[in-house]
Amino acid sequence: MGNTKEKAPKTYSLRITKSALQNIDDITGYIAYIKHQPLNAIRVGDKIFETIDRIEQNPLTFRECEEIPTKTKIYRNAVCMSWLIIYKIRVSEIVILGIIHGSRRASKVRKLRKVK
Repeated sequence: MGNTKEKAPKTYSLRITKSALQNIDDITGYIAYIKHQPLNAIRVGDKIFETIDRIEQNPLTFRECEEIPTKTKIYRNAVCMSWLIIYKIRVSEIVILGIIHGSRRASKVRKLRKVK
């Protein structure tokens, strides 16, 4: 019979940029202090980090980011509630570039390409 080898799933390291961490802080701060909904802010922050964990486990399950098209499809986005988590897949690393509201313009998403 056939001699099949099972491939182990590829593991990636995860890096969240300072810009993305600032985005999370801005989102939760706005909900907690401006909207006066601290418990909702905690819930949203938890959901964002849960989605980031899912990205780390299997980054290719999420859609290619249409606003940043590439031949290699390294830019992707994951939807978390009303926000888009934009990330880049490198050889052995996933880089979370930013979290923006889904209603933002495409130009805001394209600017994330330059985040280091």
